Amino acid sequence: MTFLRPTLLTLACLFAGQIGASDLPSLGDASSSIVSPQQEHQLGRAWLGLLRGQVAQLDDPQLKDFVETSVYRLSETSQLQDRRLEFVLLNSPQLNAFAAPGGIIGVNGGLFLYAQTEAEYASVMAHELAHLSQRHFARGVEAQQRMQLPVMAAMLAGIVAAAAGAGDAGMAAIMSTQAAAIQEQRRFSRQNEQEADRIGLLNLEKAGYDPRAMPLMFERLMRQYRYDAKPPEFLLTHPVSESRIADTRNRAEQYPAQGREDSLRYQLMRARVQLTYEETPGVAAKRFRAMLDENPGLDAARYGLALAQMKTGQLGEAGQTLAPLLSKAPEDIVYNLAQIELDMAANHLDAAQRRQERMFALYPSNYPLQQAHIDLLLKQQRTREAERALDELLKNRAKDPDVWYQVAEVRGLSGNTIGLHQARAEFFALVGDYNQAIEQLDFAKRRASNNFQLASRLDARQRELAEEKRLVEQMLR
Repeated sequence: MTFLRPTLLTLACLFAGQIGASDLPSLGDASSSIVSPQQEHQLGRAWLGLLRGQVAQLDDPQLKDFVETSVYRLSETSQLQDRRLEFVLLNSPQLNAFAAPGGIIGVNGGLFLYAQTEAEYASVMAHELAHLSQRHFARGVEAQQRMQLPVMAAMLAGIVAAAAGAGDAGMAAIMSTQAAAIQEQRRFSRQNEQEADRIGLLNLEKAGYDPRAMPLMFERLMRQYRYDAKPPEFLLTHPVSESRIADTRNRAEQYPAQGREDSLRYQLMRARVQLTYEETPGVAAKRFRAMLDENPGLDAARYGLALAQMKTGQLGEAGQTLAPLLSKAPEDIVYNLAQIELDMAANHLDAAQRRQERMFALYPSNYPLQQAHIDLLLKQQRTREAERALDELLKNRAKDPDVWYQVAEVRGLSGNTIGLHQARAEFFALVGDYNQAIEQLDFAKRRASNNFQLASRLDARQRELAEEKRLVEQMLR
């Protein structure tokens, strides 16, 4: 399967007009009369559903929680006014991150492989938030007033086709809708990238990071891929030049020499991603062990080794590897989640439960901990309790298709057939398959025919989904 090339926002940036990169535009300008924030929001959600239905994602609660928490923290110091953000974590080792209209933030797992510090990772995400805060999509459409929303939606269809493996056909659809703007592509792209860099640097400093991380990452990537015929996707959609590096470095040097560069939490998440994309867990274990031999105090390598040992069934060795970390930081949520996973794998369910209860006292609303609790309940065959725990989780993650998928599975196990069909409907709607979503609600209504109130609620939800489907089809027309 091929991954997005290029993103919807990047395409929109091709049409951005000549704008002074250091001047922040008013978000109430003429662009809002052509593509309103609400239209951007609707188009972004439609695009997200199609993307989710076509491209593989990473289902790692800890990684998802880190991305969401870190980006929301960055958004608090950004110029972004509409903070209704949605996230998608793509299962690709390639370097890429993107922002799409309406607050869609996408991150490839590979970003964690390439960004060596948290500040470098944050510099990429601050850059993407700047694309959103400056509404480059709407401003691009405003600069080319003949380009209306359906034309941009036609590009969207081509992008999704390419992402789904349609290859030449998808790219042909994209090219056919943007032919008139090809000659201006490089100029407009550079202007928006430069503006996003400058505003991203400002956001980095306000959020407490070292802004020098941005030019540092650019420089390393440029050196690494200078002569590659096919550089990472990020460098295709975010071209790095000597002048761009010089501009970001000059601006970064104007800020005080302070700010956070890295964190252990980020390095722990990197270890999880490194394990995911290693050839085998055994190969990963050898690499983490070599890192520890070189630097015995490298806690992220020790954590990665423990996870790799768990995956290869070396549970005793994993416990011994993990013990020094828990001794050093007995209340750390990441280490405790690893021990809970180890106890569950070793069938020490009482120990896992006791540790979970202690962690809930410290982190009552932690999403990865809630997910671990649900996994333990299922392991203990306490299906009804797992269903209730998932219902509680949905209060905060109602737009997460991974959660709805599990809700459907658990409701099926508990014999809640109507609830199973409802959950499947929500899952299919979130991945852009409205036909199946509506069909699942038909199945649910048949079983609820003797319950007037429930049948009415199901019918109302089915009408809502039918309207969403109509709006999406209208945008893609």
